[in-house]
Amino acid sequence: MPRDVASGVAAEIEGRLADLGDFIREQRRTARLSLRKLSDVAGISNPYLSQIERGLRKPSAEILQSIAKGLRISAETLYERAGLLEQRGASDDLVPQILADHSINERQKDALIAIYRSFQAESAAGTESLDAR
Repeated sequence: MPRDVASGVAAEIEGRLADLGDFIREQRRTARLSLRKLSDVAGISNPYLSQIERGLRKPSAEILQSIAKGLRISAETLYERAGLLEQRGASDDLVPQILADHSINERQKDALIAIYRSFQAESAAGTESLDAR
């Protein structure tokens, strides 16, 4: 791998780790948890969590899952931020899967789709209001 490509990849990883750390810190503060309390709840050391928040360490999927549990957020969210999982796009619409499910009846499918669509609309509205700030 050429040196400039390798340095670009390294810079991208560093940026992703910094973004992940910032996101975890923001979520921790929103949840009104001290660094010490989150480390206790997540079952990881205080210094290690601090290093993750500062973008100095790349946590494993298991550590991210523990942090997500402590923050009461989806582990998938942290996996996406860490680059372990691709972000979901509009093509990831669940409606076709719901319609194809033979374990529930049509009334249940309709109700589930209505709830799913309301959550999508609520999330989109929340994102728009955050973007307006």
